[in-house]
Amino acid sequence: MIVGFDFGTTNSLVSVVVEDRVIDVLDEEGRPHPSVVRYEGEAVIVGREARHALEEVGLGVYGNTVRSPKILLGQQAVSVGGVDRSPIDIVASVIRHVRSESKRSSQKEVLGDLDRAVVTIPVRMNGPRRAALREAFAQAGISVAQFVHEPLAALYGYLRGSTDGDSAVRALMRRIVLVVDWGGGTLDLTVCRIEPGRILQLRNGGTPNVGGDKFDQVIRDEVVTRFSNKNGIAKTDHPTREARLKLLQTVERNKIELSEQARVTVYGASYFPESGKTLEYPLSRQELDEITRPLVTAGIREIESLLDSINMAPAQVSLCLVTGGMAAMPSIRSRLHELFGPERVLVPDNSATLVSQGAAWIAHDAQRLVLAKQIELEMARGYRLPLLRPGTEMPNDGEVRRDRFHLYCTDPSDGMAKFSIVVPTDLSEQPQASDPRTSLGMVTIAVDKTAPPLAERLEFDLEVDDDLILSVSARSSQRKDQSGASYFDLEFGIGLPGSEALGPIDTAETDAGVPTGGLVVRANVADKKDPALVPGDVLYKHDPRAFGRLPGPGQATGEQRTEHLYYQPCAVCKRQWGDPACRCASVA
Repeated sequence: MIVGFDFGTTNSLVSVVVEDRVIDVLDEEGRPHPSVVRYEGEAVIVGREARHALEEVGLGVYGNTVRSPKILLGQQAVSVGGVDRSPIDIVASVIRHVRSESKRSSQKEVLGDLDRAVVTIPVRMNGPRRAALREAFAQAGISVAQFVHEPLAALYGYLRGSTDGDSAVRALMRRIVLVVDWGGGTLDLTVCRIEPGRILQLRNGGTPNVGGDKFDQVIRDEVVTRFSNKNGIAKTDHPTREARLKLLQTVERNKIELSEQARVTVYGASYFPESGKTLEYPLSRQELDEITRPLVTAGIREIESLLDSINMAPAQVSLCLVTGGMAAMPSIRSRLHELFGPERVLVPDNSATLVSQGAAWIAHDAQRLVLAKQIELEMARGYRLPLLRPGTEMPNDGEVRRDRFHLYCTDPSDGMAKFSIVVPTDLSEQPQASDPRTSLGMVTIAVDKTAPPLAERLEFDLEVDDDLILSVSARSSQRKDQSGASYFDLEFGIGLPGSEALGPIDTAETDAGVPTGGLVVRANVADKKDPALVPGDVLYKHDPRAFGRLPGPGQATGEQRTEHLYYQPCAVCKRQWGDPACRCASVA
């Protein structure tokens, strides 16, 4: 059986579907497993026990304890208690712990060996970190069947778990849904459109700077500062690490309690060792909102920035689905209500576990990710070569999709061939020439600048792997130069609950015209030997006969003649094209 696995920055959770009902496999306290690892000699303590023993606060490595090891993925090694350890090994310890504890639970018979999972990831997790996470799962004895963005999993889980899923889908058909996954470690965002049979991502965003852990630290530090100023606590009266930890855990509980109560007391017995004073501070919800307002505002700005990037107003969002542990915070709900209206903001009762549940439903339904937007290569004259069509199935565990394209350089004058990779900004099964594009990036390689146009052969390779990473590389035949790049910021689609597995979308060939707006690099590659694709100034240098007066095959087009003349001085006064002092052309 394939399960859903939400390996979170703060907590981790396994969910499984049993007889069309999703079940969360929680720890002995009935909560998700804390993502904390502690080393005591040869012993490795993980989860709730390690969290209770944490000696320092904040994210990262403190002494012999690692809190939120997910943020360390991508690094070669970190020092933990004076010992260099691999972040992959640390993360594998958490996954192994969650796996073993889940197998000890009452769902052992259902979970089986728990050796395969659909795993959720933040939308901003890059390629090396995804590969490291996959390796950590492999070390823990679990193969990753498929990665899925956390907010996309939450949306699928919401629709699949609805009492009347068909009604929920009909209400959102062809409408925009924003998923706000505000957890303990990160704020993850995705803008989706519901289409017949599928959910398509339009744009993703997020930040690690406003997670719930940041809130806890800010609240604790501000409460201590205000209490110290009011009671004359000396700056040298530093609390112990254990006291700071205990207060942090107290503040975390107080923050949750203030979601239901108007006032709580933040209490730390003998918090200041020098004076022996006990910290006792009455904290109201209003004061909590004041302390955390900068963090909440920063999160709201991330949402607004994401919508601005696709020229979308908040009024165009039909549903704002809020998930994650921070979804219960009144000030966050209030700001989302201001932005979208209370009737369009939904915080489900299972918001804290919806990501894991969505992954479990995706695993149960055998849904497979597809590409939401066409990936294109800018060609000479503004043409665009489709590299990957929308609806292309993404590789599963161990699979790789590869394609090779044979191209030519139309203008080797500057000794460089330029490969610009773009995607349509909006969702479209048949992107038009006038549709705006978003650049993924550019790859350049050296070519023979003395070669005629369309002489040097170029090879362009494309690869998509099971980590959902797009990698491209280009090579020149004469100069033997090679370069490449990788991109992880892609948008995906997934079938709606109850739909059949998605295949490639049937897209007809569309007119590939000149891109509009902005200053662009003149693309200088082509997929065919057509002299009409060569810039006029370059064609004249290599074949002046093409500009003769007699009509016939191989003659320059009107556009090429204009390009050639643009770079030539006036035959009479020798001034450059467009110089207002040149009146020669008007002299009859």
